[in-house]
Amino acid sequence: MTTTTDPLVATEWLAAHLNDPNIRIVDATFKMPGVLPLPRDDFLAAHIPGAVFFDVDAVSDHANPLPHMFPSAEQFGRDVGGLGIGNDDTVVIYDAGGWVAGPRAWWMFLAYGHDKVHLLNGGLKKWRAEGRGVESGEAKPKPAEFRASFDARRVRSMEQMVANLSGHAEQVIDARAADRFEGRVPEPRPGLRSGHIPGSRSVPYNRLFDAATGTMKPLSDLRAAFTDAGVKLDAPIVTSCGSGVSAAVLTLALYRLGIANPAIYDGSWSEWGKEGGPPVATGPA
Repeated sequence: MTTTTDPLVATEWLAAHLNDPNIRIVDATFKMPGVLPLPRDDFLAAHIPGAVFFDVDAVSDHANPLPHMFPSAEQFGRDVGGLGIGNDDTVVIYDAGGWVAGPRAWWMFLAYGHDKVHLLNGGLKKWRAEGRGVESGEAKPKPAEFRASFDARRVRSMEQMVANLSGHAEQVIDARAADRFEGRVPEPRPGLRSGHIPGSRSVPYNRLFDAATGTMKPLSDLRAAFTDAGVKLDAPIVTSCGSGVSAAVLTLALYRLGIANPAIYDGSWSEWGKEGGPPVATGPA
């Protein structure tokens, strides 16, 4: 199944639609644990006018010890409704410009049945570089009703990933840096083994965007990044990373290339890499 709708919107487009009554702007900036200032503090200091803050750690399954796992549909609807977002609204998501959690939030909206969702190409970095206005302080949205229904086809569990080791029905692409994929360095989260899921391919997510501008690279460059890594774009794909966040950057790039449902392994290496877990491979793919 393919798609022809590009989810990215330009800063010029958002500036022109900033005050449209059904546009809801969402800041989904995320950082690794221990990195300061916290994303919420960054939001309080400066955000696009009218934006609300989508906390990836808060909009998650709090009963699961793994980081920021997908919540129930009921919780997602409640949390998103609390941000003032309803089912009829068009959502525009951005992050600080490093392409980390913006795509994760975008994929979550799609997975919970909301297809009126876009990503701001270049994020806050490009917005501010163009001299566009920002505001500070807490957002005070009026709560809305958001009815969510979960599409399980967009997410994979560890049980499904283990089964895929023998069946090889889906290609697995890892978004982490090459030295982590190859097991040459320790994982940043303590207690995890080093390496990758056997048979997976390496496409570090930072190869897919221009660090200077924060914009995603042209489709031809995206296609080359995957094909050079040995990925078959006409076969099923699952993306993975450290904890299911930057994997969505790969998912977004694949979606833009016409692949409508490249699923995400939600637990990613935070689950697979635990001591006593499934098999681990090291070295290049």
